Amino acid sequence: MSTDDAPTDDGADDAPTDDGADDAPTDDRADDAPTDDRADDDASVDDTPLNDPADPEALDRIVSRSPSRLGVGRAGPRPTTETLLRFREDHGLARDAVTSRVNDALIEELGLLRVRTLVEDHEQYLARPDLGRDIAEETADHLREHCQTGPDVQVICSDGLSSTAIEANLPDLLPALLDGLAARGLDVGTPVFVEYGRVDVMDAIGEEIDADACVILIGERPGLRTAESLSAYAVYDPERGTPTARKSVISNIHDGGLPPAEAGAAVADLLAEMCEKEASGLDLREDDRDFQK
Repeated sequence: MSTDDAPTDDGADDAPTDDGADDAPTDDRADDAPTDDRADDDASVDDTPLNDPADPEALDRIVSRSPSRLGVGRAGPRPTTETLLRFREDHGLARDAVTSRVNDALIEELGLLRVRTLVEDHEQYLARPDLGRDIAEETADHLREHCQTGPDVQVICSDGLSSTAIEANLPDLLPALLDGLAARGLDVGTPVFVEYGRVDVMDAIGEEIDADACVILIGERPGLRTAESLSAYAVYDPERGTPTARKSVISNIHDGGLPPAEAGAAVADLLAEMCEKEASGLDLREDDRDFQK
């Protein structure tokens, strides 16, 4: 489930957009257009490969093994009404995941210290990924005042590009991770929630509080399959400007992928390995990780 040089989530500009199909002008002449008697003929639907596949069993196997929109059929040259409605629903969920904020009650319930990056608002977050990778000096002072300094592991949570992912996964993931780190004898710093964060903000926070290792649990860019995918990026000896190649990641954390409670244990194993070998990313070779053998 993990790759050492996975890309960070800086592609905010690729967040799903609304093409405004509902605003397209209507053509009043459509009501007066001549009808086509062939429209009542079900052959345009029944003769599609979906409804009359050459190998039904093979089609069932393909559909059952992929979350993609396979075998959805068509109505003439167009998607079926059900397919189109589901597409629009998923598109709306993806947009909501990007534009909404994490519930304040959840942050308080999990006991997270709340801070913010250099980003001032959501529009700036999408337009300026670089501002989401650092914190102000006042924020650094606040962290040093309210957080434990010099921990083995600093745990950071951030909305990233999906607040939905945080709300769906963090209640199960965070306790499992903290318990796992404690069971492995690692000293864990004060858990932090960073609003408008990017992956690399963990470098700045880890540097400011002198953590041996940092992990950030961050919402990933939502797709049309799920808006709840979360990733855990980790780095040993964090400092500003650390290259992506020195970072490890466990991704696809959600109920339809790696369940959050199991992910907590997997991330704890990864961090324990990092602290033992004092390395992360490409410096921590995949075939040397005990927890994967």
